[in-house]
Amino acid sequence: MMQLKNIIKAAFKSILKNRMRSLLTSLGIIIGVSAVIVMVAVGRGSQVQIEQSIDALGTNLIVVFPGSSSSGGVRGGAGSFNRFTFDDVEKLKKEATLVSSASPVVRSGGQVIGGGNNWFTEIYGVSTDYFEIRNWKLAAGDLFTDRDISSRKKVAILGKTVADELFPDQDPIGERIRIRNIPFEVIGVLQEKGQSGMGQDQDDVILAPSTTVYYRLKGSRQSVDMINASALTTESMEDAQEEMRQILRASHRLEEGEDDDFTIRNQAEITEAVTSTSKTMTMLLGAIAAVSLVVGGIGIMNIMLVSVTERTREIGIRLSVGARGSDVLTQFLAEAMVLSLSGGLIGILLSLAISFVLNHMTDLHTVISSEIVFIAFMFSGIVGVFFGFYPARKAAALNPIDALRYE
Repeated sequence: MMQLKNIIKAAFKSILKNRMRSLLTSLGIIIGVSAVIVMVAVGRGSQVQIEQSIDALGTNLIVVFPGSSSSGGVRGGAGSFNRFTFDDVEKLKKEATLVSSASPVVRSGGQVIGGGNNWFTEIYGVSTDYFEIRNWKLAAGDLFTDRDISSRKKVAILGKTVADELFPDQDPIGERIRIRNIPFEVIGVLQEKGQSGMGQDQDDVILAPSTTVYYRLKGSRQSVDMINASALTTESMEDAQEEMRQILRASHRLEEGEDDDFTIRNQAEITEAVTSTSKTMTMLLGAIAAVSLVVGGIGIMNIMLVSVTERTREIGIRLSVGARGSDVLTQFLAEAMVLSLSGGLIGILLSLAISFVLNHMTDLHTVISSEIVFIAFMFSGIVGVFFGFYPARKAAALNPIDALRYE
């Protein structure tokens, strides 16, 4: 233990003799460690934000898209063929035992005029279940009711972005807006949700009764664009998905062996599809940043080789008074390790500072894990040993007589 302490002390003493050179030598390690930690932290932060955005989509969400039809031997994708009706939704609500709620989604878009302003946005026709499925809360006003849906009442609930654009300085509740020249009464404003994981503004929307949008805004292209549903529990999502599939196949009178004319996706599948790309990017960024550590290791090897040349006479004296080659090898390895680990420690502190700046002064969100910090630090030590071994072995192999004669 005492010998190890002396070796490390001697290594620090040797490094501190040339402070500036030592700092410049370890600069590659500093940049490499900080780059690895920050890059992975940014990737993980993005992944967390995406997962949070998807969680905000709703509780145990299952989405059913029309499509996957075949025509003339050509198979279409989701949304290529529409056969959804309000009856499909009603059958799901009545017959599905693993589904807590279901709502049609009838989409339309157009210019909205109100409060002396106009704004182009999306209008979603939904049922009262939609607010529970998608976890939408009201910031002000009231929700529409089942009676409003059955009577096709022209009422609307504004997303925060739409409310801010049309009524920036006033309360929109009770005001009139015109959607494609059809008057609607504003009865509520939704709580802010922010951007989705795909960068879409979730607050740039207007929600209205599904029948109102279907019959008054869709025109000749009347259709239910998709169905949103919520499974009873997270564990039952796959079973609920299969149950919905069987109900919809029966509703669409599909024979045994016929392809589904719809596509069902659950929240877990959506999360996996989106976050898999983020994970790949995180690994790629980390791998690119790790190259800096290798470059830093090469810098350490170069400086250690220079150090061996400069200290040839010193090595000769030590070998001539009884030091073994293994002692010289250990000493130079210790110097390389201390140099790289010191750089790694500075790199960790630098990465914490960069992450703090990114979190507080930019839109980026970083998540630093203790695992990546530990891995980066240990890797910096491994780099020191790997690239320091050749110079250390070269020093240990010097002939004492030749070393003493070296000028």
